[in-house]
Amino acid sequence: MKMAAASLLSLCLLAGPAAGQTSTAGANTMSKPDDIRSVAPALEAYTQKFVVGDLWKRAGLSRRDRGIVTVAALIARRQTVELPHYLALALDNGVKPSEISEIITHLAFYTGWANALDAIPVASELFRSRNIGADQLPPASGPQLPLDEAAERQRATRVGEQFGQITPSLVQYTTDVLFRDLWLRPALAPRDRSLVTVSALIATGQVAQITYHLNRAMDNGLTREEAGEVLGHLAFYAGWPNAFSAAPVVKDVVEKRPR
Repeated sequence: MKMAAASLLSLCLLAGPAAGQTSTAGANTMSKPDDIRSVAPALEAYTQKFVVGDLWKRAGLSRRDRGIVTVAALIARRQTVELPHYLALALDNGVKPSEISEIITHLAFYTGWANALDAIPVASELFRSRNIGADQLPPASGPQLPLDEAAERQRATRVGEQFGQITPSLVQYTTDVLFRDLWLRPALAPRDRSLVTVSALIATGQVAQITYHLNRAMDNGLTREEAGEVLGHLAFYAGWPNAFSAAPVVKDVVEKRPR
């Protein structure tokens, strides 16, 4: 099983939608190792040595977390060619179908509705192949996690003072939909929801939002070591420039927090 997973993994870092094309499930297929070697033998060698042979084996971030980070990055970047494999790998490493459902829903708000909807056909096909039914998915509504009223009131006041006169709709939706609803859905633990958010922000170069959400992630249980590993992991899946653009922000957050 481990050998099969490694073989599959070697295929997955490499294929993506062509420039100017909208990716759709099944529109492209991942490149095979022989095809990769016939075009870019060094790329195949790097994949085997560093991605398969090292990155996914590093102890600083669990394989379950690496699955969450990778899925979040692929959805955020609308790279659905690789998504079938990584969704399956996430399930194999302990991510629940209900958590996959919540990750997709969460990313609709943080990377756009179209990106989340692009992931639906891929996830739907995977769920069918594994006989995952509605009984394993979170309901549309129901009991929520408790809200820290004082912290939320402080956040809402600060945002309202900054932007309420310019964009009242954004301020209202942020409070009513995101922080008083989406973030309180129990099917994805707050720490994992934060991990998804931070991963998507790094993967899409949204560095201005990282400080708040990384602090929230660490308040929710993400460790300093795990935060650093997220950067190293995403260098391969979102590119070195995005990882290094986020690195000073991550460094600043980590160094300012009490040990």
